[in-house]
Amino acid sequence: MGYKDPEKQREYQRDWQRMKRAGRSNGSKASCRTLNSEDIRNAEGLRDLMAEVIAEVRTTEADPLIRARCIGYLVSIALKSVETADLEARLTEIEQEVKFK
Repeated sequence: MGYKDPEKQREYQRDWQRMKRAGRSNGSKASCRTLNSEDIRNAEGLRDLMAEVIAEVRTTEADPLIRARCIGYLVSIALKSVETADLEARLTEIEQEVKFK
């Protein structure tokens, strides 16, 4: 995290360390649900997880520029998971057709 103003950098580091010690390293007071292996077993689960994470980032009280960058990055990942989920569904459908012929 780069800041031009060294005082802002120190303030950010102080806050981050406090949150880390308090067990809230993501900076949010909201508790994120526990990730289990069922969530990431397929592309659809990842897509749903990304939607939840993006919603949480949108409600986090942080610098708007940082939130915008984070959301942009997460959206690019979510887009890939949506594409993969669609391909996965199509491939499963094709496999079912081939099995029955």
